[in-house]
Amino acid sequence: MSPILSVPPATLPLQHCPPSTLVPSLSHCSLLTDLYQLTMAACYCGEGLEQRPARFELFVRTLPPDFGYLVAMGLSQVLDYIQSFSFSSAQIAALQDTGIFGHAPDRFWNLLAQGRFTGDLWAVPEGTLIFANEPILRVDAPLWQAQLIETYLLNTINYQTLIATRAARIRDVAGADALLLEFGTRRAFSPQASLWAARAALAAGFDATSNVMAALELGETPSGTMAHALVMALTAMAGDEDQAFTAFHRYFPGAALLIDTYDTVAAADRLAQQVQIGAEIPAVRLDSGDLVSLSQAVVDRLPDTQVFASGDLDEYEVQRLRAAGAPITGYGLGTKLVTGTPVNGVYKLVDMDGVPVMKEAAAKITYPGCKQVFRTVDQGQFRGDRLGLMTDCPQPGEYPLLQPMVQAGERLYGPEPLATIAQRTQAQVALLPDPLRRITAPAPAPVVLSTALEALTQATRRSSAKNTAKNTAKNTV
Repeated sequence: MSPILSVPPATLPLQHCPPSTLVPSLSHCSLLTDLYQLTMAACYCGEGLEQRPARFELFVRTLPPDFGYLVAMGLSQVLDYIQSFSFSSAQIAALQDTGIFGHAPDRFWNLLAQGRFTGDLWAVPEGTLIFANEPILRVDAPLWQAQLIETYLLNTINYQTLIATRAARIRDVAGADALLLEFGTRRAFSPQASLWAARAALAAGFDATSNVMAALELGETPSGTMAHALVMALTAMAGDEDQAFTAFHRYFPGAALLIDTYDTVAAADRLAQQVQIGAEIPAVRLDSGDLVSLSQAVVDRLPDTQVFASGDLDEYEVQRLRAAGAPITGYGLGTKLVTGTPVNGVYKLVDMDGVPVMKEAAAKITYPGCKQVFRTVDQGQFRGDRLGLMTDCPQPGEYPLLQPMVQAGERLYGPEPLATIAQRTQAQVALLPDPLRRITAPAPAPVVLSTALEALTQATRRSSAKNTAKNTAKNTV
């Protein structure tokens, strides 16, 4: 019997949100964007550029501090979103009522009314490890479409990639046998974020989530323990802690007992007495105090009971607990998993109607052209990546990461099972050499530019310099 409380999955479909998306209503999400996406689309219409082919790539310039890699996540929600991308008459009327678009051309409104996503999308599969400046996905579409979807793509990819990466790091330091539960719902930045955090954690190797809605929508089984409130409520009504334990096991046999409401060691002593007369205590949870000494004290008294720990844990604390020899078999991760330093992914134009383009601002340089990431794995270990162009040929031992996911607006593959994504994540982390897996001061990833990409970058810079010089001369005449 599982030591952690489990609720059977729902037998009837829920109506709150689509099973694969965890979004309340995708039909309303086309306006979930920044204003400048719409104003840009209106400008493109006015200048006759809206249907010109454009390529945008989503990537991260630099990794968060102490991150040696990122785990790409959120693609499933991106694919659902662009397949549902459209604007209703009510949404268009609401935009018109703002008064902001009073000078927008009529073709802008016609475009919104009739428009759908008709482009292509290439991406790395979820659970793929990526590094700085490597595209997580690329959009090839008419300019107005590629522009308008930017905000939603960044929102879901950035956040889920952050959670998945933290979850993968925690799994890596905790070990394959540790029970890992996602407990972050009450600390996530919004109800929507809590659903995506639960999904990303499961897809990166966690065993379960306490978020009931997320679990059931994803076809998983939610898990959790008990609350301090039960102990305090029964104590206030002339009961005691032991009565709370008995009551909880009466209705949820075998569930983990939370034993640190008052005195953890004293509670363990009393439970040990119950075990001597035949009671079964499969697991207990510790949520506060010195987890090293308390877990050892519990195991000394209850040697056949598993100890589950929670309370502001992260990969650094899990690593410390394991290094100290704490006899803990499972962890609940919440606040520090679902918050923290963000993944600062960006979405930049790299090709406009066949013309490579790049941003050259200080510290924000981008590489031009349609790119591919070529990865080398040799003798069971990651050897490095080569960031090149789609026209580059793989070298011996290399394989490409970006794969076609949408063609002419049609999705090519259905959603992957979370278990498949989790297996991919853990397998790829296992391929990394130890210096890249360190959770403190990891070594930089060996990523090089292809000769063709370097040449295109230099040529694009020269072209930009000529255009700048021409404009300067024109304005001084």
